[in-house]
Amino acid sequence: MEPQLRKKIQDILEHCNDMTIATLRPDGWPQATTVSYVSEGLSIYFGTGAHSQKATNLATCDRVSLTVNRPYGDWDAILGLSLAGHARRMTDEKEVARVGRLMFDKFPQIAKYAPLDMGELVLFEVTPTVVSVLDYSQSFGHTDLVTLA
Repeated sequence: MEPQLRKKIQDILEHCNDMTIATLRPDGWPQATTVSYVSEGLSIYFGTGAHSQKATNLATCDRVSLTVNRPYGDWDAILGLSLAGHARRMTDEKEVARVGRLMFDKFPQIAKYAPLDMGELVLFEVTPTVVSVLDYSQSFGHTDLVTLA
């Protein structure tokens, strides 16, 4: 991947707060929900309830699709990502603590909403396999497609 394109992807991830993530329900239907997230490089992390539909879906199929969009005032400024990847439930205590700190740093209001029993929350890491960068500043509907190893 070109360094400039990698930087653009990372910049979008770093400067946005929410993503829409689609998982597959056990009945085969997709389910899209909005979640807040943090990122490091191309890795994306989000938390959810341990017994949520997302967690249940990901327990049976780790494939996800998600979108992230920068806020914009007019269509010439549309910039966003659409990506496919795999979501892995994080279980290593050190990893969970590190990502938890990233979440609290970016979203201090989490403390107000976090359950008293932290076992009720789970964290996931999304590793992208395909990323489409949508950039209307280049032309209407312009995308750059990147396949990652």
